[in-house]
Amino acid sequence: MADIVLTGAGNVKMTRRILSDLFLVPALAGTLRIRLHDIDPDRLATALTLAWRLDAEAGAGAVIESHTDRRAALDGADHVVCQLGVDGYDTALRDFEIPARHGLRQTIADTIGIGGIFRGLRTIPVMVGLAQDMAVYCPDAWLLSYTDPLVMTLWALREVTGMSRVVGLCHAVRDTHAFLADAVGREFEDLTFLTAGLTHQAFVLRFEADGRSLYPELEAAVRADPKLGRHVRMEMWRRFGYFPTESSEHAAEYVPWFMRHDDEIARLGIPVGEYLGRLGQSLHAYEEIRRGLAQGRPMLTRWQDPEIASEVLRAMITGEPRRVNLTLPNEGLIPALPAECFVEVPADVDAAGVRADPVERYPAQLSALNRTYVNVAELTVRAVLDGEPRHVRHAAMLDPNTAATLSLAAIEQLCDEMTEAHRDLLPAGLADRKGQA
Repeated sequence: MADIVLTGAGNVKMTRRILSDLFLVPALAGTLRIRLHDIDPDRLATALTLAWRLDAEAGAGAVIESHTDRRAALDGADHVVCQLGVDGYDTALRDFEIPARHGLRQTIADTIGIGGIFRGLRTIPVMVGLAQDMAVYCPDAWLLSYTDPLVMTLWALREVTGMSRVVGLCHAVRDTHAFLADAVGREFEDLTFLTAGLTHQAFVLRFEADGRSLYPELEAAVRADPKLGRHVRMEMWRRFGYFPTESSEHAAEYVPWFMRHDDEIARLGIPVGEYLGRLGQSLHAYEEIRRGLAQGRPMLTRWQDPEIASEVLRAMITGEPRRVNLTLPNEGLIPALPAECFVEVPADVDAAGVRADPVERYPAQLSALNRTYVNVAELTVRAVLDGEPRHVRHAAMLDPNTAATLSLAAIEQLCDEMTEAHRDLLPAGLADRKGQA
């Protein structure tokens, strides 16, 4: 049997999607052992009830377990899907409210930016601990991670453990390809894409049909519908020549040109504080699933597109090949970016594992923009792994949105306030003393 661990299984919306996908594959019937792990026993109990219901509805014949002990869950596993979150609503609220008092706006705060930095400081130690446990209890397993900030966490755990069977998962590339197909009125199956870069800051390098670029058709679509052009990612495409994969609300806070300007916020419809609303929706979705289980409503769901983790797992277990964009150790995949970081590139997945082709001709303006993101990621990783609190400030000073909005003195004060607010969730070396740059 294939042993699959879902850690952070209390994220039942994602658990439902992944298990529905897997349980509906005829070739996987009777071959799966699902181990659910979460540190919240109530959420874990909900996930277990959900998994039983999905298995019964699909007739999948899966063996299902639940564990609050991570090491017990990992013992002998073949695949580990990580969807954990270190921050609850109150923690995320502090990530937004404290910077806002300084005049610093954010939208999602999960990748870079001051919110992404502090999420990284909280999450890197947990992810490193997971990887260290995997090295002992399931050294040959694949780690498939959704956990943001993805580049930071994967960079850190690979540096500490040397883990090679690790990939990051994100929906942005697939969603962007579908968006572009719809924007130009084309059938998705007729299009060819090549997309690469960083998680949440990749770019569509090729957008073609019959060997011809469709970017002129996108330009025509924007001329015909001016509202379509009033988005951050459209602005980025016009200036940099390639369409960005990340949604406009994400993309706005990775660069210095939008968030500090009231007129740009209004013109481009940038949703300041968007993530807090999403957290509220997530809590609502959890309660809806709980109510649905209590009322005996069907839980098994068929989606038009499989969840990314489901697609990768199916390819690895059955050997049916899939091509999907994944976040992988760079090591020459995009030579213009540091070898130590993780990059998002197209990859082929099957029973032999994951193989990605290098993207050697990566535009200089894109790698230059990516490096402003990598600077923040690298310094946050160094802050945690080296126990160096000064690098927290350095990361914030070099963050594009933060630096465009605040003075150096204000950034230092903000970092100190954030450190104090999150003290209980930070590594001891970063929480116990202030970093003097």
